[in-house]
Amino acid sequence: MPQRFRRLQEPDGRWVEVEIEGTKTRVLEGESVAAAIFASGLPWCRTTPVSGAPRAPYCMMGVCFECLVEINGVPNRQSCQISVEQGMQIRRQPGASPEYP
Repeated sequence: MPQRFRRLQEPDGRWVEVEIEGTKTRVLEGESVAAAIFASGLPWCRTTPVSGAPRAPYCMMGVCFECLVEINGVPNRQSCQISVEQGMQIRRQPGASPEYP
C-alpha cells in the first residue's frame, strides 16, 4: 500500500472544509489543492485521455499539467496553482475535458 502524504509538522494556520471526491475534508487554508489532494490520501487526481492511466501532481509549480482537476464544476484547473477555499468542491478529472487547454 502506498504511503500517505503527511505534513512535516502540525501547522498553526486556520483550517477550512472542502469536499474532495464527495468526502468532506479538513485542510489548511491557503495550501494548494494539489497538497490537499495528497493530504486526503488520494494517490492520483486525473487519468490520461488515451490509456486512462492515473496521473498525480508532479512538479507542484505549474509546468507539467499532471495535476488537472475539476474545481467547483470547472474542468482543467491546475491544482498546484490554486489555493483551497472554504466549501470548495474538488473532483478527479477523467481523461481530457472538451475544454482541454
